[in-house]
Amino acid sequence: MENFSQSYKHAGVDVTAGYRAVELMKSHVARTNIPGVLGGLGGFGGMFAPDLTGISEPVLVSGTDGVGTKLKIAFALNKHDTIGIDCVAMCANDVACSGAKPLFFLDYIAVAKNVPENVAAIVGGIAEGCVQAGCALIGGETAEMPGIYANGEYDVAGFCVGIADKSALIDCTQVREGDALIGVESSGVHSNGFALIRKALNIKPERLALHVDDLGKTLGEELLTPTKIYVKALQSLFGIVRPHGISHITGGGFYENIPRMLPEGLRARLEKSTLPKLPIFAIIQNGNIPERDMYNTFNMGLGLVLAADKADTDKVITALKAAGEKAYVIGEVAQGERGVDICE
Repeated sequence: MENFSQSYKHAGVDVTAGYRAVELMKSHVARTNIPGVLGGLGGFGGMFAPDLTGISEPVLVSGTDGVGTKLKIAFALNKHDTIGIDCVAMCANDVACSGAKPLFFLDYIAVAKNVPENVAAIVGGIAEGCVQAGCALIGGETAEMPGIYANGEYDVAGFCVGIADKSALIDCTQVREGDALIGVESSGVHSNGFALIRKALNIKPERLALHVDDLGKTLGEELLTPTKIYVKALQSLFGIVRPHGISHITGGGFYENIPRMLPEGLRARLEKSTLPKLPIFAIIQNGNIPERDMYNTFNMGLGLVLAADKADTDKVITALKAAGEKAYVIGEVAQGERGVDICE
């Protein structure tokens, strides 16, 4: 075999395992093909020809992120087929919050040792995330890095590129005093705050295997629940009414993310009684975490918060529910220093 190095293998890098991983992932990548994809895997660059029909001033919108220490849960459970959904979600949801339609995604997977079946499982999750987001997986990189990662561990990151007409972009300049704030439920903790979760719950493999009655599943199953991808629901909403602002509730929770959609001089006022009560957050808080830290770290049951004209509230909620999302009014935008109040 020409493309084989015995010396490199002795150093800890098996290039043939990389080739096998590519072969195993091809069927996953094929699931994500959409109009616009040019070529296939193996080139030096992923190519995509966007359809600009109806777009007078095209603007590309990009987002990049990783999965963070949620990966530690995947390592402990030796389950690698959903973590890729989280990676896509963290990027594609951000792009969609700007009013853009995600077009394509690329991933980067760094491993201590390339186990082709595990890499293919990770890419399978990434492909599933791309299908849920309606974008194409057009390339990526798998790097075998012995000495950087511990055996059995890896890191996953990626980036997404979307497109929007400039006139249809959603940014912080559009939110107004009196706008209704609408929350869209999360599927759980999503992909943020896992360093705190692991410390608060003293996470060990045996604890992850415990069935928790309040959750209706094991703790590990709950924590590995993939981040919800809201792209198609938002695209459906945009066809009916456009909100003034959208915030993706990721790391930093309510206090960091909601102000990102607010202009200076406006403040979000949330009614605590309207917020969802997902059991996992009560379990985490029982690990001796102050309530403010909870709202400053986790999504607390809301993956998105939208600001919309009060007159459009019913339209927004109806459209999101028709797209399969639970949505409801949680507060309003008021005058004040940019920030968030959570009112009793």
